[in-house]
Amino acid sequence: MTRRQNWTFLTNHARVLVTIARDPAVRLRDVAATCALTERTVQTIVADLESDGYLQRVRDGRRNRYEISAGAVFRHPAEAGVQVAGLLALLTDAPAAPDPLTPDPDGPVPAVGATATLPPDGPDSPDFPAAPVPPDGPDLPVAPVTPVDPAVAFPPAGADVPVALAPQVRSGHGYRPSADA
Repeated sequence: MTRRQNWTFLTNHARVLVTIARDPAVRLRDVAATCALTERTVQTIVADLESDGYLQRVRDGRRNRYEISAGAVFRHPAEAGVQVAGLLALLTDAPAAPDPLTPDPDGPVPAVGATATLPPDGPDSPDFPAAPVPPDGPDLPVAPVTPVDPAVAFPPAGADVPVALAPQVRSGHGYRPSADA
């Protein structure tokens, strides 16, 4: 199998945004040189980022200065609700804004071996912890919530739980049931 050597982890849009985050007064010509892109491509990318709300262009005398939008989130559903500031902080050594979906690292940390006690009514209890909900956005798909029967999802301790999966073996085209099943 031949290896493709021409792919990278960051898109050109991400690379341009990181370069601007490192120096908000940078000229687009310098962004193009840093990112190994043409000036026209960088102009198009900056226009995309500006129209989608990731940055604002502010006139500073005869030059432009760019401001990264606080709270901007990734567009792809796989990263729904995750702020771009985290990626920029990682790649620019700048502190990231707190993400409302990420637990506070300075908050309480459970001790090793600690256990959680769920309310006696299980998930039907008003004291049951709710999962964090990502902020709504125009491009974020909303998955339907399927009700779960608590008796099936949370069987009593010691109950026999049926296993519906047969042993599987890796084949050239995915997984197939093993001959032992």
